[in-house]
Amino acid sequence: MTHVPPSAGVILRAVQPPAVPLGNALCVLEPLKPAHIPALWQAFRGHNALWDYMFTGPFANEADFTAWAESRCGLRDPLFYAIRAPEGDWSGLASFMRIDVAHGVIEVGSLTFSPALQGTSAATGAMFAMMEQAFALGYRRYEWKCNSLNLPSRRAAERLGFSYEGIFRQHMVVKGRNRDTVWYAITDADWPRLREAFITWCDRDNFDAAGRQKRRLSELTAPLLHARDPGLR
Repeated sequence: MTHVPPSAGVILRAVQPPAVPLGNALCVLEPLKPAHIPALWQAFRGHNALWDYMFTGPFANEADFTAWAESRCGLRDPLFYAIRAPEGDWSGLASFMRIDVAHGVIEVGSLTFSPALQGTSAATGAMFAMMEQAFALGYRRYEWKCNSLNLPSRRAAERLGFSYEGIFRQHMVVKGRNRDTVWYAITDADWPRLREAFITWCDRDNFDAAGRQKRRLSELTAPLLHARDPGLR
């Protein structure tokens, strides 16, 4: 006898992300195009460690980087974005990837933040803008995955409100090395409260005259996590 589980009444309404600009008061994101590439190269050059856990890079010269970046322009999955602060130059990359419209699942990945972008409100704002877009487009699940050795990425995921879901051991071989992959996610059920946490953090009153935050984002997101990453304790 075949046992069919009862319907949970799931309504699937996700759509393919359009290649449109995103942003908020903290950041500007534009679908990657050739005009962004020179500034990105200047932001990334000399910082080879940025590529340690990536599938590509580092790049020996501007021509190699340009060839790779141009090959990313115009793709729909992954859909790459260039990132900058409102008053700054292009200094980071991120993408929507592994887009599964049928099941309402989408991943944020390819995060390459130059030293100038790392740890800034623009970096956090960019992640908030991409979350907002994903859930506005009807996605049920928003994923973050990284190499288990990449502790900065693991810390960032938890700070941003992604709940820990476990480790896929020996998941991949990247640049000839084993990769155990840590999985995190935010669901559409998590999103309303998490969105309020971001709005509270982004509020102008949360920053002093020098631009320093009064309340850390992690203070606001920690109570909302379904599970914390045991590798960070």
